Amino acid sequence: MISTNADDRFRVPIEELFSSRGRIKILKELATSSELNISELCRRVSLNHSSTKSHLEVLIESGLVEEKMFGRIKIYRYRIEDHRARALRNLFGLWQS
Repeated sequence: MISTNADDRFRVPIEELFSSRGRIKILKELATSSELNISELCRRVSLNHSSTKSHLEVLIESGLVEEKMFGRIKIYRYRIEDHRARALRNLFGLWQS
């Protein structure tokens, strides 16, 4: 059966999404910064390139983050248009206040 729900293509269980402190740090940073290249993101969250890249792959699969290419440069963008991404950003804001 083929699903017509657009959200079905983003199939990462919430438990997997929040199972890693590194992934949560990346989500928080992108939620406040909107978009960053991987080098800057690594620096800000204090993770190595390989770990950051593997976390980003899960976040892209979840639909919360998008990868954009500008020539050879990859930019990672928090998809604020996604209702789940907006809810997470609000949660992060409440948690820090």
